[in-house]
Amino acid sequence: MKKIIYSITILSLLMASCVNDAPDFNNNKDRAYEVPAEALMTNSEKALVDIMTSPSVNEWSLGKYFPQYWAAVTYTTESRYRITSRKISDRMWRILYADVIGNLESAKSIIHTETAPTGVSDSQFQSEQKNKLAIIEIIQVYTYQILVDMFGDVPYTESMQPGKFVLPKYDDGKSIYTALISRLNTAISTLDSSNDSFKSGEYIYNGDVANWKLFANSLKVKLGVNLIETDATLAKSTIESAYSAGLILDNSNNASFAYVTAAPNYNPIYENLVASNRNDFIPAATIVNDMNTLNDNRRGKYFTPLADGSYLGGRYGYTNKYTSFSHVSDMLKAADFPSQLMEATEINFYLAEAAAKGFSVGNNAEYYYNNAITASFESWGIGTDATAYLLNPDVAFSTAPGSTSNEKIARQEWIAFYNRGFESWTAYRRLNFPVLIAPASAYSEAEGQVPKRLTYPINEQTVNGDNWTAASSAIGGDKLKTHIFWDKL
Repeated sequence: MKKIIYSITILSLLMASCVNDAPDFNNNKDRAYEVPAEALMTNSEKALVDIMTSPSVNEWSLGKYFPQYWAAVTYTTESRYRITSRKISDRMWRILYADVIGNLESAKSIIHTETAPTGVSDSQFQSEQKNKLAIIEIIQVYTYQILVDMFGDVPYTESMQPGKFVLPKYDDGKSIYTALISRLNTAISTLDSSNDSFKSGEYIYNGDVANWKLFANSLKVKLGVNLIETDATLAKSTIESAYSAGLILDNSNNASFAYVTAAPNYNPIYENLVASNRNDFIPAATIVNDMNTLNDNRRGKYFTPLADGSYLGGRYGYTNKYTSFSHVSDMLKAADFPSQLMEATEINFYLAEAAAKGFSVGNNAEYYYNNAITASFESWGIGTDATAYLLNPDVAFSTAPGSTSNEKIARQEWIAFYNRGFESWTAYRRLNFPVLIAPASAYSEAEGQVPKRLTYPINEQTVNGDNWTAASSAIGGDKLKTHIFWDKL
């Protein structure tokens, strides 16, 4: 018997597609295991939102640590940039490829086999099916961008094809970006907002096609803004065409995932801080001190005050006494606090960056900078405080510290992205602000720097070794300090 070993990229897809928990399933060899496309959509969306929100040290706690939002109380390993001990890369890779992209790929296959129900015309049914497939494409594009921005070169053209590629090659990040933009353009052209899509199982927009169009165009902006320094021509055409087609510019169109108060569907922050009854994290002095300097009223939404009403953050990269500092706010720790995959604050900041580069996006950088900050305050329920905040000379675009527009924008992006750790880390790498310093306690693998990427999964090194070696060489070494292709400085 020939023994076949699969890359985790493929093995996870096979597992995601073939597992059945029914006790008698294996007793009936002729029985087909069928899962509705709607169930796979639900699982994919929740897996994606969970993994990008979770503060678990086994998952994306790095989203709280890399931008220096949270500090550790006792267990400092991840805040000192050692990610291999808990195999964080392996877990992120598996969930994004298998639980998100893989399940969505399975959903596609099911949708292709479905037939029109009684009473529904074939033309209407086909339009709804095309809308479903386009929405799946959009979420897959979103997820592939995360993988590139997280690791660099990753499997793309040979991924999700277990029957053809057992050990998929890695594609270069720039070519993946170009392909993702093309996929988005096709998906957007396919979406027909005069018809429905998912009538159940889709929990971000509840199948609303018009909102998914806004999301897809906003995702084009997100891709385009990362390309500004490496391919200004493609960045310009991508962002300007997306702007013309309509974007998420106010909070009513945010891509939110609404959690509930019951297990297992409550917010991962609640799960890790409240349900588990653990006091492992406190806000880091890095973010708290900066917001104190600006007298930023979002502090009361981000952190708890001390007895005297002040806010105090812990020392990043070191142990801290839990009772001596501010804590994560009760608002963030609520079981049903929603998570965002895309929001108005984010897109307005990206347009500010694009406008600062001279792109045609309807207004100037200051306009979008102000809109982004206002949208952030509104999303935290204190919209009336935004006006006074923007009058602060250290906040107002014309007088805020910084020799460039990027520096001014980056500081406010960093503050506003407090619960969007991955986007914050990406903006930090793209704009090189704010200036974050690796703690003196950082492990040697960080080489004295705040990480610029995650190292590849250990499983890929051992199972898909030849392709891992080629990819590592292509990006300049499988190291935390290696820059993603769009991160030029």
